[in-house]
Amino acid sequence: MYRFRKRFVWLVVFCLFVVRPGTAYSGEATISDLVVSAGQRDLLVHFRVNDCFTKKMEEAILAGIPTTFTFMMELYRVRFLWFDKKLVEGETKHTVKYDTVKKIFYVTFSKGGRGTLEFTDFESAKKAMEEVNAAVLLPLNKLERNRRYCVRVKARLDKVRLPLRMEYVFFFVSLWDFETDWYRQDFIYR
Repeated sequence: MYRFRKRFVWLVVFCLFVVRPGTAYSGEATISDLVVSAGQRDLLVHFRVNDCFTKKMEEAILAGIPTTFTFMMELYRVRFLWFDKKLVEGETKHTVKYDTVKKIFYVTFSKGGRGTLEFTDFESAKKAMEEVNAAVLLPLNKLERNRRYCVRVKARLDKVRLPLRMEYVFFFVSLWDFETDWYRQDFIYR
């Protein structure tokens, strides 16, 4: 009986380290270069996601499976000795799809007027997927001067949807899922 328990414990430990979602991903996706700026009429957010592509994800993209990143953004007014007040929340999506016949990567942006861009090399397509440039949060006339605000951003890889119920065959695609922590940038609107 003792041998059986010992083997069972080792099997459970092995499964925890091998089958858990984090093992398919060598690093942890993070957000960097978070900048909040005032455009001519709108409050703009710029940032980048690092370490978000795994080897398995790259293989899937090169096989023609569309992959979507969702970027969530929130704007709060910071209040002294009280909870911060959420003013607005929004999201934008970037989707990459590789045409295996034409050998072209199509990166589609849900917002920002960029539409769909074409890339012939994978590195440029990945860079376009990782960067959010000038995402509009709120018109500047909705902000009060000399008040404290903060912007929070987060990135998530949307669940991969395979055609014809193939997700039941390829159950491991759920191991690609990632979601960053919330990243915060405080600022005073002047």
